[in-house]
Amino acid sequence: MATPMNRSEHKILWVVLVLNAALAIAFFATGTFGDSNALIANGLDNLSDSLVYAISLFALSRTGKWKRTAANVSGGLLIFFALGILYDAWRRYSGGSEPLGSIMILMALIAAFINAVCVWLLAQLQDPDVNIRAANTFSWNDFAANLGILVAGGFVAWLGTNWPDLLVGAIVAGIAFWGGLKILRDAHQEHHKAVHGDIQ
Repeated sequence: MATPMNRSEHKILWVVLVLNAALAIAFFATGTFGDSNALIANGLDNLSDSLVYAISLFALSRTGKWKRTAANVSGGLLIFFALGILYDAWRRYSGGSEPLGSIMILMALIAAFINAVCVWLLAQLQDPDVNIRAANTFSWNDFAANLGILVAGGFVAWLGTNWPDLLVGAIVAGIAFWGGLKILRDAHQEHHKAVHGDIQ
């Protein structure tokens, strides 16, 4: 039977998962319509977040070993998607693109609000485990990326060029890559504690 904390984590992770899945769909739609690498990059990021939250939900009632394995998968997914974002940015740089700054700004404002809600929800949890800390990393990364898109959208609309969009897309990839490494490092530290401190 789940503890009260597990029930709380379960509910919050479900809410954050649904919000991220909805954001991913919205980012893909607006990114395709607005020809924006940065928006599509955030869509991939939110999609990977949703997959990770699903993994975290699965791991909640499992042992510490399961939770560490879930965190390793989470970190690996972030790094994988970061490389995909960089490839798309290079493709658009080579082939050209015409992003719509107004669409970028509007979507960034909506996403920033939703990610702020996710950050607030996750902050309600006490004594978070490695997967909840991973979820916090994702939400803060997303929030920072949304602010970057907002600025890039302004420059795209002002200058009429695609380089701010591509730059932010690459920065989002860098944030995701660094977040993935941070999660893997956190999982490794948990494993070290389990091996040398007899934590199960």
